[in-house]
Amino acid sequence: QVQLVESGGGLVQPGGSLRLSCATSGFILDYYHIGWFRQAPGKEREGVSCISGTDDSTYYSESVKGRYTISIDYAKNTVYLQMNSLKPEDTAVYYCATAPDVGHLPEAKCRRGMDYYGKGTLVTVSS
Repeated sequence: QVQLVESGGGLVQPGGSLRLSCATSGFILDYYHIGWFRQAPGKEREGVSCISGTDDSTYYSESVKGRYTISIDYAKNTVYLQMNSLKPEDTAVYYCATAPDVGHLPEAKCRRGMDYYGKGTLVTVSS
């Protein structure tokens, strides 16, 4: 059974940093795409960053490129999202998500959505 548990959200001032963690279980990361999606109140869900467990290729949306970094610790079965230079518009519930790698690029999965989602962690950027 696929399980994804996010942690690390909270309140941070503009310009600050946070690191989100996603503890995974029930599947082998090497054969899956995994990524981070976010949804702000009144807005559609957005795939902000995804990574292939097969070859570690990555995708970042234009809104976070250069500020966010996604990574996998295979020994801990944990996926991280390092978020720097945070802006008020980054405020959202962030969800970890995954889907089997059937040959698509991580960008495609980030744009179309994944098969499994965690419950999310709230990130609030405010002074």
